[in-house]
Amino acid sequence: MDISSIIHRTTNEFVYGYGKKKLHIRLKSKKGDLQNVQLIYGDPYNIEKGEWRCAQKTMNLSGSCALYDYWHIEVEPIYRRLRYGFVCTDLKGNKKIITERGFYDTIPADIGNFFCFPYLHEVDVFQAPDWVKDTVWYQIFPERFANGDASLNPEGTLPWGSEEPSPTNFFGGDFQGVIDHLDYLDELGINGLYFTPIFKAYSNHKYDTIDYFEIDPQFGDKKTFRKLVKECHKRGIKVMLDAVFNHSGFYFEPFQDVLKNQEESKYKDWFFIWDFPVKTKGLPNYDTFSFVASMPKLNTTNPEVKQYLLEVAKYWIEEFDIDGWRLDVANEVDHVFWRDFRQVVKKAKPDAYILGEIWHDSLKWLQGDQFDAVMNYPFTNGAVEFFAKQNMDSPTFLDTITKVLHMYPQNVNEVTFNLLDSHDTPRILTEADGEKARIKLLYLFQMSFIGSPCIYYGDEISMDGGDDPGCRKCMVWQENKQDQEMFAFVKRLINLRKKLPAFGNEAEFRFLGYQGGAIVYEKQTKHEQLVFVLNNSENFQVMEVPSLSHQDVTEIFSNDTITFHKETQLELEGYGFRCFRVR
Repeated sequence: MDISSIIHRTTNEFVYGYGKKKLHIRLKSKKGDLQNVQLIYGDPYNIEKGEWRCAQKTMNLSGSCALYDYWHIEVEPIYRRLRYGFVCTDLKGNKKIITERGFYDTIPADIGNFFCFPYLHEVDVFQAPDWVKDTVWYQIFPERFANGDASLNPEGTLPWGSEEPSPTNFFGGDFQGVIDHLDYLDELGINGLYFTPIFKAYSNHKYDTIDYFEIDPQFGDKKTFRKLVKECHKRGIKVMLDAVFNHSGFYFEPFQDVLKNQEESKYKDWFFIWDFPVKTKGLPNYDTFSFVASMPKLNTTNPEVKQYLLEVAKYWIEEFDIDGWRLDVANEVDHVFWRDFRQVVKKAKPDAYILGEIWHDSLKWLQGDQFDAVMNYPFTNGAVEFFAKQNMDSPTFLDTITKVLHMYPQNVNEVTFNLLDSHDTPRILTEADGEKARIKLLYLFQMSFIGSPCIYYGDEISMDGGDDPGCRKCMVWQENKQDQEMFAFVKRLINLRKKLPAFGNEAEFRFLGYQGGAIVYEKQTKHEQLVFVLNNSENFQVMEVPSLSHQDVTEIFSNDTITFHKETQLELEGYGFRCFRVR
C-alpha cells in the first residue's frame, strides 16, 4: 500500500456540507492501489466507558484518473458534528487506518487522532440559486444578434451580415432585435439569457465601459431594456448581465479626468498609476487589462471605487429585476471586493446568480462567500478537444472530465456554467472542421453532463467562425440558411434534459469505460438509470457494455425497447450514439 499517495484534508474539496444535514467526504489514493475504503465515523462526544462509539461505512469509488482513484461517501451526522478516519485495504488485504495524525495498524483509542468536522452550520454550506440547476443558457452578443430598430444604428452601420466581423465594424444589433426573436429562443427551449456588456462603451464589444449606469444608445434605452426583461420573465427566461469591474474603458469619466488633471485629479487613486504624466501611447505606465492602454485597471480597494461599483451591482437588480451577474476577468479582482459584492447582490435579490469568468482551478472563489459558479473552461477544453478537435484520445478525456468532477464539491458542480464556446473562442463547428456529426456528440455530452449548459448564439443553426472577431458574426435569420436539423437536435436534447431527471442535473455521473473512440457513461438517480454510449470516431465500433447485462431498456432516441441477456455487444456506426433508459 502506497500510503504516501493517500490524500485527505479537512478542506472544501474533501469534506463539505451538502444541504442542511448531510456531509460529503472524499479521499484520494494511488490508482489501482486500494480495493476498499471504509469510513470510520461518529459523534465526538459519544463516549461510553471511556471508549469512542463509532461506526463504519463503505465508500464508493466515484472515479479514476491516470494517477488517482477518488472515493466518496455521504453521511448524515445526527448532531451535525463528526470525527472520522478511514480504513484502507489494498489488493493484498493489508489494512491501514488513516487519521489526521498519521497512519495506524489498528484504530487508535484517542479520538484526538481523527479528522474533525466541528459542526455543520447551514450558513456555511455552499448555496447557489436552485433555479440554475434547471437552466439552459443562451449567450447573446447584442451587437450581432438582431437589428430591430434601425433608428438606433451607430454612424457607419453596415447592412446585416454584409461583411465579415472586425474589431471596429457595427451591424446595429439592439434590444428590440432580441425582443423580436424571443419566441425563437422559447421554441429552442432555453430559459436563461446571458448578455455580454450592454453599458455605454466605445467599442462594438462593450468591454470598455464609459458609464456603468447607462445603456449604450445603440442597443436602446432603459424603457426598452425593462420591457426586454419583463418579456423574458413572462416566458420563464432568466436574464444575466456582464459586468466589467476589473477595468474601465478609456473614456470612463474618472480616467478622462486623470488624463486632463494628471496628479491633481481627484480620481488618481481610482487606478494603479505608476508615475506622472500618464502615458497612453506604447506601453502604458499604469495597470491595465493585459497591456491594453484603453482598459485601465480599477483599484477596487479604493473606498470610492468600491462604493461606485457596488451601487452598479445593486442598481440593475433593483431597477430592472435582472437575475444574475457574469463578472469579467474576475480572478484579477481582490477577494475582499467580491465578498462585499456578494453581500450587496444577495441582499438585493437572494436568488441572483453570481458567475465569475475564471479559466483555471477556481476553488478559492467557490467557498460560498464569493461566487455561485465559474465558467467551466476545464470542462470546455476537455469536451472540445475530444469531440470537436479530436486531438484527445478516450482515456485522456475520461481522465480530464473525472478531474473536473472532483475539482469542486458536488453542490458547486451542479450550478457550474458549462460552455462550449463564446465570444472569446472559435466556434465549435470551426473547431470540428465543419463535421456536424462531431458537434451532435458534443452537444449530447454537454446536455447530459452535470451543471448548467450554455449555447453560444447561432451554434444551434451551425454557424461557424474562428477566433475573435470571427466568432462574432451576425446571427443568420434566413431560415433557408439555417441548419434546421441541428436546431431540432439541440431542441430535443434540451427537452430531454427537462423531461428526464437522470438526463439533467438530478443524477450522479459516472464513466463506465471506453473502447477505441467510444465512451460509456451512466447517469443515475434513486429511481432512474441512463446509460450513454457515444462513438467519437468515424469508424464502425463494436462496444461491450456489461452494465446492461440482463436488463430491459428503452433507447430514448429511437424509442426501441430491447432486452439484453448475457451478451451486451453494441454496434455503433461512425459518430453514432445511444442512450438506454433502464426499466
